[in-house]
Amino acid sequence: MTLTGFVGKNAFRNKRRSILTVLSIGFSLLLLTLMMTIWRAFYLDAGSAESAQRLVVRHRVSLTFNLPGYYREKIRSLPGVVAVVPVSWFGGIYRDQKPENFFAQFGTDPEEFFKVFRDIELPADQLIGWQRDRQGAIVDSTLANKYGWKLGDRIFLGGTIYPVNLELNIRGIFRSNPNNKSVYFNAKYVEEAVSWFKGRAGTFSILASSADDVSKVALAADDMFRNSPQPTKTESEKAFGLEFVAMLGNVKAFILSICSAVVFAILLVSANTMAMSIRERTREVAVLKTLGFTRRAVLGMFVGEAVTLAVLGGLAGTSIAYLLVFAATHSPQFFSFYNLQVTPALWLMSMLVAGLVGFLSAALPAYQASRINIVQGLRHIG
Repeated sequence: MTLTGFVGKNAFRNKRRSILTVLSIGFSLLLLTLMMTIWRAFYLDAGSAESAQRLVVRHRVSLTFNLPGYYREKIRSLPGVVAVVPVSWFGGIYRDQKPENFFAQFGTDPEEFFKVFRDIELPADQLIGWQRDRQGAIVDSTLANKYGWKLGDRIFLGGTIYPVNLELNIRGIFRSNPNNKSVYFNAKYVEEAVSWFKGRAGTFSILASSADDVSKVALAADDMFRNSPQPTKTESEKAFGLEFVAMLGNVKAFILSICSAVVFAILLVSANTMAMSIRERTREVAVLKTLGFTRRAVLGMFVGEAVTLAVLGGLAGTSIAYLLVFAATHSPQFFSFYNLQVTPALWLMSMLVAGLVGFLSAALPAYQASRINIVQGLRHIG
């Protein structure tokens, strides 16, 4: 039998304890992987290359306040601005108020929308159809598949924020990565029906000429409207999204504290298991050394057992985490502007944590076991 086979066999010599250890480590790695997935979606995922060039202009006080429509032309005149388009949240009700029927709805300008959102794919003929129909709308392919929508279908959105119900004709079905599960329609439809919204916009989306121009455009736009009755706050698309995360509280501290507690718990569980296992095998270690096993071989054997259990737990935990995230993101009730997925990099990081925890938990007791005197080991009772 090889040393590797010997390690694998000994790792499960006490099956109940080993299985419980694997399950404990697996549950901890499941939680750790989920936390890292959320962290990546919120803070590390940069999105598409085009999104790095986009900015959002909103009212400095709150998103509940609209901006004057003429701001658009003023913003367009700034150096580094390629295109500007209004994007106003409608927040209507489709069918009923059940979570599975919720999706984002935005009023915008069909003529310039795709000059800003270049990473959204729509056939040219469908774009023309949308631009020619004041009641036209384009819908995300995920929503189209979910509700069975086809080109030419009509959808009805009951007004909540605005006192108007929309009857929209589906003129295009677009694709985006990640799927944003949104519907876009002509903002003029709402402006003509709601007098107080005429010549207004919820926010403006800007495409800068390059990522380097984003900060310059943001400063210039806010300086332009600093002393106006409706001051603005301009920020990158990523920073704008993180503001919604900040409404939940100090999410960074929460995730970091959970991850730290999880790693500490894994370490305690694994260290306790290995300490018990090695202490029970003192006489066995003495026999192995009598048979010619070196200190290095004994050390490697015990560390290998710990790493084996930790890695098996890590595989179980990360696999379940992947399935949970996949099931959640493909659920009809799920809605998020963030790209939640367990990437290969996250999987590798979780497995490295598992392996490192296994190594650290066994390092000290294995080192002590490798130094056992043969005579004292053979006399050990316990």
